[in-house]
Amino acid sequence: MKYLVMIYCDDALLDALPEGEFDTLMHGCFTKADALRANGRLHDSQQLEAPSTARTVRVREGRTSVVDGPFAETKEYLGGFNLIEAADMDEAVRIAQAFPWSRTGAIEIRPVRDMDAVRRRVGA
Repeated sequence: MKYLVMIYCDDALLDALPEGEFDTLMHGCFTKADALRANGRLHDSQQLEAPSTARTVRVREGRTSVVDGPFAETKEYLGGFNLIEAADMDEAVRIAQAFPWSRTGAIEIRPVRDMDAVRRRVGA
């Protein structure tokens, strides 16, 4: 069985880390991920950009609403994850608008962080 392990962060705690500690933690995460991948336990790993880069799409009665950020009500929960290719955020919104889930819930669109750039920065 496969599981999506979602990591939620507290920016207040991350901001309180001593200088350089975030990169040390990221290096440790990459080391752990590399070990899991080597023994076949990790299939894929991605970081998402900050919620402030997201857009949420809803379609109600044929009308599309696009708002900045993930402003989902508590009754909504993450039910799945699609990784798509798009030229830019506008194209991603158009693609998301076509998913049926935009009519019954919300779709958050967030750019995927360039993990290779982070790896290079932290020396992993």
